[in-house]
Amino acid sequence: MLKKFTALFMIAILAASFTACGTAQNQSTATSAASSSASSQASESQSEVASTVETSKKSSGNSNAVVTTANVTSTGVINAAELFTERDLTQNYDESDAQAVSLTDGQTVNITKAGVYVLSGTASNVTVTVEAGDEDKVQIVLDGVSITNTSAPCIYVKNADKVFVTTQNENSLSVTGAFTADGETNTDAVIFSKDDLVLNGTGTLTIQSTGNGVTCKDDLKVTGGTINITCSSDGLEANESLAVADGTITIKTQKDGIHVENDEDASTGYIYICGGTLNITAGDDGVHATTVCQIDGGSLTIEGAEGIEATYVQVNGGTITINASDDGINATNKSSAYAVTAEFTGGEITINMGQGDTDGIDSNGNLYVKGGTLNINAQSPFDFDGQSGYTGGTIIVNGTETNTITNQMMGGGMRGGMGGAMPGGNMGGMPMR
Repeated sequence: MLKKFTALFMIAILAASFTACGTAQNQSTATSAASSSASSQASESQSEVASTVETSKKSSGNSNAVVTTANVTSTGVINAAELFTERDLTQNYDESDAQAVSLTDGQTVNITKAGVYVLSGTASNVTVTVEAGDEDKVQIVLDGVSITNTSAPCIYVKNADKVFVTTQNENSLSVTGAFTADGETNTDAVIFSKDDLVLNGTGTLTIQSTGNGVTCKDDLKVTGGTINITCSSDGLEANESLAVADGTITIKTQKDGIHVENDEDASTGYIYICGGTLNITAGDDGVHATTVCQIDGGSLTIEGAEGIEATYVQVNGGTITINASDDGINATNKSSAYAVTAEFTGGEITINMGQGDTDGIDSNGNLYVKGGTLNINAQSPFDFDGQSGYTGGTIIVNGTETNTITNQMMGGGMRGGMGGAMPGGNMGGMPMR
């Protein structure tokens, strides 16, 4: 009888998990996440199967935890095997030690220590300010929150080790006027964080902004929830990195949909996507990274002047649809830390270009097709200045299948075709935190 009860209990725990960056076959049990006294990252183990590392979870106190599974790769330009922690991937919170906070017009909410804070209510001119210790992890749960500010962020993280913004039910945050700086800090986003930030949850967050939607001056991750951003500047902006494991993200912006750049260090600033659904309408770039943009999975639909731009663009999986008026995918020299390269090893990529001087894939360096499907509709499907190589995959240009990379603009000195040197896999370590 005890064995039967134990088996039924374990089945109930397994049913609470769901997958991201993979299928239901990759489900894992999981575990406790938000704890008011948590000051260290949750442990996690990795196991590699066919070049894919599944982030597994170890059971602890919260048997009702809802945890996504990130099937990240370890063989790409970015070794993402340890990129997401268990707590990053936990979509709800531990209610046992949570503190309830009801919002009131004009009253700032000050969070000064680690913990779980559940916010609710409708208010105007309210800023939730986090100024905790360097080792403190803070979880802000938005549960039916509506904040409308005139000139200040709705959430402002001044100091912490990491902050989780977790959504439950419907929530909205908006700033309607010009942002006012905080001393020398240009607080230009509805959610503004100086430290690591994770967006997750099972609810919906709608952001409207006269500046950026979300700004993180460190590492930004999205692992769940539904996020809708309408803004004048960048939708999601980070200095060091932005990683997406899951979630439904819709961005409408006059500038870049996703922008990662560190003005003081051109050796960092990468984007990693292994899951989720992203729909981006941008006035400039859909996705923009200084160093590497690596896509291992997920679904991306991008409309903008340029679809994806980075020094090294690597697509290993996922479904990508780009409608662009300049370049569909552009590998260009933004960082000396990586060779300028556009590389395709997998995925389903469709690029539709506008008329005129436009390129489906434009590399100011090398261009390699090793796998996947490239379906390009453009007057100039390829333009590269370095070497090119085709060793696998399917290339369709204006409805006709081909096995040749033709350099339409002759920028590469007619070095296209079947040959060309091929770079290795991992080109060096990216900063992982």
